Amino acid sequence: MSCNNILKMAMGAAALTLAMGAQAGSKDVSVTVVPEKHALGKNDDLLVSVTLTNKSDSPQYVLKSRTPFEGVGAPLFDVTRDGERVPYLGALVKRTAPTQADYYVLKPGASHTVKVNLSSLYDLSVTGDYMISYRTASPDLFLAASGKKDSASSDVSELTSEPASLWIDASLPRGSEPASLQTMKKQQPTYTIASLGYTNCTASQQTSISSALSAATTMATSGVNYMNGTHGARYTKWFGALNATRESTIKSHFAAIKDAFVTKAIVVDCSCTDAGTYAYVYPTQPYKIYVCGAFWSAPMSGTDSKGGTLVHEMSHFNVVASTDDWAYGQSAAASLAISNPSQAIDNADSHEYFGENTPALN
Repeated sequence: MSCNNILKMAMGAAALTLAMGAQAGSKDVSVTVVPEKHALGKNDDLLVSVTLTNKSDSPQYVLKSRTPFEGVGAPLFDVTRDGERVPYLGALVKRTAPTQADYYVLKPGASHTVKVNLSSLYDLSVTGDYMISYRTASPDLFLAASGKKDSASSDVSELTSEPASLWIDASLPRGSEPASLQTMKKQQPTYTIASLGYTNCTASQQTSISSALSAATTMATSGVNYMNGTHGARYTKWFGALNATRESTIKSHFAAIKDAFVTKAIVVDCSCTDAGTYAYVYPTQPYKIYVCGAFWSAPMSGTDSKGGTLVHEMSHFNVVASTDDWAYGQSAAASLAISNPSQAIDNADSHEYFGENTPALN
């Protein structure tokens, strides 16, 4: 997949909500984005205030990882420059399936505001007119007023804001290629070297990672072989109704994932210890994968496995499949396939569960 996929257009419903306020799936929670300045120079940081407001008469439970309240581990904003989407530079984090403790409670009528520095999260290296919208969607975005998830629901809830505009006099002239794309192209070798390296990993961790890479390669190969044949329940469970265009996308994704495992120089970093996180990557920095606390207790193969986690993370790299994290966990991923197949084919966990194929489907 080309580096230009870093600038891919928004998927399905997200594209329809770019310039709109709170939608039917927002549970009467609104979100606003207000820049601190509307004209920035080369040395200025882009600071924005993000405010979520509960306009309903009941408490609303919002998934913390889909807000910037505890840091940003997903592309929560649509940022465009002169109409072109700019690259997201932050981390994409594979988390454990959310529990009630992972939700922030907004009381009736209450608001919560946090300031976010977007300069380190998005490539703002090119001069131009910028537009910023808050945009996030997930089957897990809200809990019911009781504080419990409706496991029977397949609805995808979303939060979107009106766009805010500003001018940035950046380091590169208007019309230039963003710095992150230039760097990525320079880093891409003219030949391939299949290897596995480690950073901050013990000898036993290295052994485990090597086995996980083998399991991930087997899953990716299985995915490639399946997509070259007849598609049935295994495909529709995770990616929704059969559709030639979407099937072609998944076929290309798994071919790229397998190629990366087989031919690229992969580095795994073991410094992360967060027990609620399996792993994360920076999508513009292939092929380095950071594994975390939940990774080590996962089985080698099967559901939410070590091998599957590597498939998940590999799919995130923009030069591989450029996936996002729309939903975590089998239940949410299966619901996403029903409610929004266009997001399912862009969801990293859906790729993982298709690869793991547990329980096995044909």
